[in-house]
Amino acid sequence: MAEKLGKMRTEFVSRVSKEILIQLLEALVAEGVFNDLEKESIMEKNRVTADKARCIIDAVKKKGDKASGIMIRHLQTRDPTLSSQLGLCSGPSAKHGEVDGIFSIINQ
Repeated sequence: MAEKLGKMRTEFVSRVSKEILIQLLEALVAEGVFNDLEKESIMEKNRVTADKARCIIDAVKKKGDKASGIMIRHLQTRDPTLSSQLGLCSGPSAKHGEVDGIFSIINQ
């Protein structure tokens, strides 16, 4: 999972919104990935959204696969479109993609 975060880092940093980042950070605190001090540090030390995104993804990767999986899961539920763009298809987005794939095979 941490490897998956590493592969999507550049796209995540360039595409994620400030609102989604804040929601992700809150969810990661609620799940015990970060504590309140870590959250405050990320928010205060990084004024630019892209810098916050880099800091969050790097910190989660360092915490390992379980933390990375938690972040990916929360990203999928909070921003399915971004998740799909990053190749993290799951749930309704993946099912929609599977249907599109079936139609493209039928239409060939």
